[in-house]
Amino acid sequence: RSPPQDRSPATSHLSSVLPSPLCKDYVDEGVPHLHASHSGGVFSDEDYSQFAACCTSKGPGFTDIEYIIKNYFNDKLLIEYNSTRGNWTGFTAYSIEEVKNWNSDPYNALQRSFEKKVLCTDNLHFAQQLDNVRAVPTVKLKLVKHQPMLVCSAYNFYPKQIRMTWLRNGQEVTSAVSFSDALPDGEWYYQIHSYLEHTPTAGEIITCVVEHLTLSEPALHVWDPSLPAPERVKIVVGLCGLILGFIIVSSGFIYYKKMSAAYCTFYQGRVSIPVEHLPEAGATSG
Repeated sequence: RSPPQDRSPATSHLSSVLPSPLCKDYVDEGVPHLHASHSGGVFSDEDYSQFAACCTSKGPGFTDIEYIIKNYFNDKLLIEYNSTRGNWTGFTAYSIEEVKNWNSDPYNALQRSFEKKVLCTDNLHFAQQLDNVRAVPTVKLKLVKHQPMLVCSAYNFYPKQIRMTWLRNGQEVTSAVSFSDALPDGEWYYQIHSYLEHTPTAGEIITCVVEHLTLSEPALHVWDPSLPAPERVKIVVGLCGLILGFIIVSSGFIYYKKMSAAYCTFYQGRVSIPVEHLPEAGATSG
C-alpha cells in the first residue's frame, strides 16, 4: 500500500537528521563531490524514505562550498535544502507547507550551518588531498576474434572523467561506435572500453584517441593490423625450430652419403686372394 503522494511521515523528522561521515566521489560533470551515506526508514515492505547530504565546490581550489540535503520517499524527491539559497524547497503539497515552518525557524538555520561546517568545511582538507590523486590510463587496442570489431580499453586511471574517440584516416568516426561506462576496478581506479565495428581495408588508418586529466594532450593509439607481439614470437620460434630441424636432417643425410661413398671406394680397391695362396707367417713373397 502506497501512502498519499502529498504527505510523508518521514518529513517531520528531517530537521533532526545528521548524515554519517563523508566519502569522496566525482560526479559526471567533473565537479568534485563529497557525498554522505544515505540513511532511511522503511514504513512497509514497499515504502522507504531516503536522506542524502552532500558538499559540492567549484574548481581545483574547492571554492564556493555548497551544502545540500535531499529527502526521497519511494524514489520521489520531496524536499531539498540548499545552503546557497539558505532555505528549504518542497516538491509536494504537504512538503511545501512543511518547509514554510522550517524556513521561518532560526534554530533550523543554525543547525544547517553547523552541519555545513562539520561535514563540508572541516573535511575540506581530506577532499583536497584526494583531489591530488592522479593515475594515467593504460590503453590497449585489439581486434575481437571472429568479429569485425576493434576494442580500445583504458585501465587504471583516475579521476573518473575520460573521453575516447575514434579516427578513420584522421576523421572522427561517429557511427558504429559504442562505449561502456567508466567502471570502478578497486583502489580508486577505473576502466572503460570503446567499441568500433570495423572491417579492415588496405591503407586505412584507425586511431583511438584518449583524453584525460592526467594527459597534457590527447593520446593517439594507432591500430597495427600486423600480428601482435606474442603471435609474432610464436611464429619466429616455430620457424627457427623448422630451420634447425632442416639443418640437422641435411647434415645427417650428407654425413650418410659421405660414409657410403667411402665404404664403396674401400671395397672397390681391394683384391680377393684365395685362402690357400695366403703366405705363411714369417714368409716373404718373392
